[in-house]
Amino acid sequence: MNNRSGHYWQQLRESLWFVPGVLVLLSFGLAYGLVEFDTNTAWKGKKQFPLLFGNGAEGARGMLTAIAGSMLTVAALIFSLTLSTITQVSSQYSPRVLRNFMSDRLNQFIMGYFVSVFAYCLIVLGTIRGSDEGQFVPATAVVVGLLLALGGVAALIVFIHHIAESLQTGTIVSHIFRETGKAIDNLFPATVGEPLTDSYYDENDLRLADEPTGWWAVKAGQVGYLQRIDTHGLLQWATRHELIVRQEKEVGSFLGEGTVVFSVRGDNKRPEPIKADWPADLMTYITIGKHRSIEQDVSFGIQQLVDIVLKALSPGINDTTTAIMTVDFLGAIGERLAGRVFPSRLRSDGTCLRLIVATRSFDQFIRLAFDLPRINAKGNHAVLLRLIQALALTARATSSADRQPVLREQATLLLAWANQTLASDYEKKTVRDSYAALLGFQNKVGYTG
Repeated sequence: MNNRSGHYWQQLRESLWFVPGVLVLLSFGLAYGLVEFDTNTAWKGKKQFPLLFGNGAEGARGMLTAIAGSMLTVAALIFSLTLSTITQVSSQYSPRVLRNFMSDRLNQFIMGYFVSVFAYCLIVLGTIRGSDEGQFVPATAVVVGLLLALGGVAALIVFIHHIAESLQTGTIVSHIFRETGKAIDNLFPATVGEPLTDSYYDENDLRLADEPTGWWAVKAGQVGYLQRIDTHGLLQWATRHELIVRQEKEVGSFLGEGTVVFSVRGDNKRPEPIKADWPADLMTYITIGKHRSIEQDVSFGIQQLVDIVLKALSPGINDTTTAIMTVDFLGAIGERLAGRVFPSRLRSDGTCLRLIVATRSFDQFIRLAFDLPRINAKGNHAVLLRLIQALALTARATSSADRQPVLREQATLLLAWANQTLASDYEKKTVRDSYAALLGFQNKVGYTG
């Protein structure tokens, strides 16, 4: 699936109309198929099961009319409950989690189920003929309509249970964690080309990565957020044209119409002549949308959890338990990131430098996850203590000396903030004890910074 197709498929998955639309089309096919079955077969269901298949034209019409009306009423109720839930979640947690409800497959299916049963009943109703019109009652299709109505009862119970469960903090936070975890699994370690090796390593490669001059700028042609980048396609493009492509913006960045997205050059000089189709050609390898997407944007998943923490700590809500639970999942994300190999910025085709990618570092992810929760946990002993414990969880997942300093930095900032904002000596002591335990672990694994 190419970049553009993947973008369209993602939009369909997150829409509330695609799955219901597919189910309605399937209901048309089912109704037509069963009516044709009743028309063209000699199945003796009416004789074998007269109570079940023995409805006359008026009885069949009445039953299907009642089913169709009830299905449409329940469908309207389902939509109302969904919109009410979306509004409540947006105000209580974060507007960024709305896409999680819109892309919920069970919600989409149940909405589509009731609408499709309504459409099925309408199609079958149109085929029933009374005695004055040439008697015809598609008995099998009518019975299937009855069974679908009974299935609607089960679907309604499942939906109510699912909505009630979806409103729980643990469900919302764990869903964001799973999505962020998938993004981490897909991106780290990245397999974009081959890492540079000593056999053809050139000191100019590092210089080119940050060289400000000699590049041909490729600018965005529309306003929006950078949702995804086809890095494999970019590498192939650069190899095919024997050029170097530098990615200037990370996934999740906001782009204006004149924002430079890529810079292109030859090995040591500005490429000449410049091909007129380069901007349009390179733009096919990125997707720009109206909002951020989590598939290639780990920082967006972290930001959603941070938003929930900030909302829970706001004076209007003041929900410490929700903040603590979300901080725990932030620590779990830090733990997963700590055990991953982050790809090199410099990627090659196996022989020379072809692509310079723009990605966030481990330090940037940790600061994004802990800076704002720390600042907004002013005077909240439980949350400050949990933040240090989350840092400890992250620290235990890595023995890399390069990643320990940022964890120590965050822990030191937490300790200073606790000493400044906590009221009692007891609260300050518990934070100091957790801080000492974290430092003791870091020293045990060899960090002496």
